[in-house]
Formats: sequence, structure tokens, C-alpha cells
Amino acid sequence: MARGMAVTHRKLLAVGLIGSSIEWYDFFLYSTAAALAFPKIFFPNVTPLTGTLLAFSTFWAGFLARPVGGVIAGHFGDRYGRKPVVTFCLWLMTGSTFLIGCLPGAAAVGALAPILLVTLRFIQGLACGGQWGGIVLLLTESTGPKRRGFAGTFGLMSVPFGSILGTLVFLAATATLSNEQFLSWGWRIPFFCSAVMAPVVIYIQRKVEDTPEFRALTEQADAKVTQRRIAEAPLTEVFKSSWRRILMGAGLLAGTNALFYISTAGLLSYGTVELGMSRDGLLICSLLSSVATFGFICWSGHLSDRFGRRMPIVLGGLGVLIWAFPYFWLINTASLVLVFFSVTIAATFQSILYGPLAAYLAELFAPNVRYSGVSMAYQLAAITISGGTPALTTFLIASTGSTVLVSVYIALSAAVTVLCAWKLPETNPASVRADPTAVPGTQLTSAAS
Repeated sequence: MARGMAVTHRKLLAVGLIGSSIEWYDFFLYSTAAALAFPKIFFPNVTPLTGTLLAFSTFWAGFLARPVGGVIAGHFGDRYGRKPVVTFCLWLMTGSTFLIGCLPGAAAVGALAPILLVTLRFIQGLACGGQWGGIVLLLTESTGPKRRGFAGTFGLMSVPFGSILGTLVFLAATATLSNEQFLSWGWRIPFFCSAVMAPVVIYIQRKVEDTPEFRALTEQADAKVTQRRIAEAPLTEVFKSSWRRILMGAGLLAGTNALFYISTAGLLSYGTVELGMSRDGLLICSLLSSVATFGFICWSGHLSDRFGRRMPIVLGGLGVLIWAFPYFWLINTASLVLVFFSVTIAATFQSILYGPLAAYLAELFAPNVRYSGVSMAYQLAAITISGGTPALTTFLIASTGSTVLVSVYIALSAAVTVLCAWKLPETNPASVRADPTAVPGTQLTSAAS
């Protein structure tokens, strides 16, 4: 019996990693395409700088949609279950990404092309906004209370894994095609590859059960147990009881989000346009640095199970803060070796910061409003930090001729992360870690449930 449950849980971890990775692959494809192809495909009649800014502005549309997706998914996920909402979001992402690959360029349909692009990017954002909270809850709510930090990392590792998949596909396309072929039709191939998501979604629909915590809420609601109930208006309830935690939960992500999107979309544009570096060389740097992050994300989540959630977040945040200026000093040498070193060190600090966040954010909110609370915290960080970072980076460098203000931006974002981690309560304190029967977070969420 125990062995069967262990096998089932390992399958869930694998499905969570694969499904979420393909979802992030779809979402991150856009950032790479926005840096390398979209300025010429959808904005061909403006200067290169303006085209890049416009392409990154459409990139932001996905982040504007993510809180909307988080609100909708949180409402239905808290009322009807984690699994059905996750599968719907995965289908939505698959379809919108595939359709981006089908879009005509501005040369064929004029202004309609970028309008269609923004529309599909917005749909991508809705899907992405809904799936993250559901995936991490499927993982953390379905595991033992003493391993939630580690289990949650299988949802978080999907971010670098999705970035790796997207980078590999773009590298294959640029290596086998001429620049003219790539801009003519080759950029579409990575988007068509999103169709491989379909079997994973079908498996989740047919084989994965909803989480024990949500099933317990449903059973208690059927039995008219009022202490733990399904919320009628989860978003309203979580804002009334925990709005400060939503804001500070978003702040936890500030440092890692700012540096991550600078290291992906922002660095590709800056390195190729301003420093004259090789596009493929920068993609390889991004690929290798993403590979290096897997172990640190897992290790950090494991540390949070043993020593508390806040400690790794504070250490990673301080690392990002300290590295903010050396990061660009090395990149500005235009040496691929030093760029790789800089980006990899940055990714290591990000990973240490990021590892405990799935479990920590989940434990900050009561089970009956957890999907809404987690989604809103995560997507608030997306709209305020993630989406605008590539465009802001491009604008600051173009207007000042320097990367100093971008480093200041990274340092300030990291300082916000450290401050929020310091102010938020520890959900896995020593007293809980020492008690074999204690569940992290219950001492904080009981009042809100």
C-alpha cells in the first residue's frame, strides 16, 4: 500500500514537472521570439530600437493577463478543485501558442498582425496565470507535510526546464536555417512544437486525482462541517483576511523575477544589438546556466523542509542584491565565457531564493482560499516586475547609454524580496519541524479558514 502510494506520488511529481515545463516552454518561446524575430516580422516599418520596444510591449501583454487568469482560476480552483482548472489552462496555453505560429506577418495583413499577436499573447497570459498556482498545489497538497518544500520544487524547476526547451528549439532552428529562412518561416517551428503538450494534458485529465486537502474540504462541505468550508467567493475572502500576505508574497518574487527576465529576453536583445555578440552564443549561455539551476532549486526546497522556508529566501535575495553590479560588469566585457559565468552565478542565487516559494506561498493561506491567494501573489509579481522588465531594461540602457540603472533596479528588487521574507511569518518553524505530526502553515492559516 505504502509502496503504491509512493509510486503514485513519484508519477505526480514527474507529471507536474513535465506538464508545467511545456507550459513554460510555450510562454518563454515568446520572449526569445520577441528578442530575435518579432521586431522584423510584426514591426518592420520602424527603427530597430522602436521595433524591439514594441515587441517587448506585446510581451508584457501576457503578464497583464496573468493576474486576470489567476483571479479566474483561483475562484474555480478553490470552489471546484485544482485538477480541472489546471487541465483547462494547459489546453488553453497549447492552443494559443500553436496559433501564434500560424499568424501572418505585418507584410501580409498590416496592422492586423500585431493585433492578433497581442490577442494570442493575452490568452497565453490567462493560461499561465491560472496554471502556476494549480500545479504547485497539486504537488504540495498531495505530499507529506515534511516534504512539501522539496515536492514544490518540481513545479518550480519547470521554469528553467521550459526555458531550456525553448532555447534548444530556437538553437536548432537558427543552426539549420539561414537568417532569411528563419525570419521567413523558421521562427514558427518552435510554436508548432507546443502540440506535444496534448498527451500530457490527457494523462492529467484521466489519471491524476485532485489533492487530499481539497477532497477533505469537499467531504466536510457535504457533511456540513463549518470549520473548514468551500469558500463561496474565495478572492473576496482571501483579500479580506490576507491582503498583506498577498502583497508581501508578491514581493518575495521581486528579486528572482527581475533578474530572470533580464537574463533571458533582456540579455538577448542587449547582447546582440548593443554589444554585437553572437545570437547563438548567448542562447547557449542561457541554456547552460538554466541547466545549472536544477540542483540548486531542489536543494533549496529541501533546505526549507529542514531549516524553515525563510532562510534560503533571505540568503538567495542577499546574493542577488550583492551580484547586481558585478553581473553587468562581466556582461559588458562581451566575452561569452564571462557572460556565462555572470549569468550562472545570478541563476544560482535566483534558484536558492526560488526553491522554497511553492511551499511557502501555499502555507501562507488557508486551504479554502489557497488557490486564489497563491495565484494573486504570484501574478501580482508578474505584472509589476516580470512583464515590464525587458522593455524597461532596453529603455534604461538606450536613454542613459549605461547599465548602471538596470543594476540599481535589480538590487532594489532583491532588497524588496529580503524585506518581505523578513516581515512574513515562518510557516515551518523549529517547533513544527520537531513535531512528526505537525503540518507547516496550519498555525498561521487556521484563523483565515
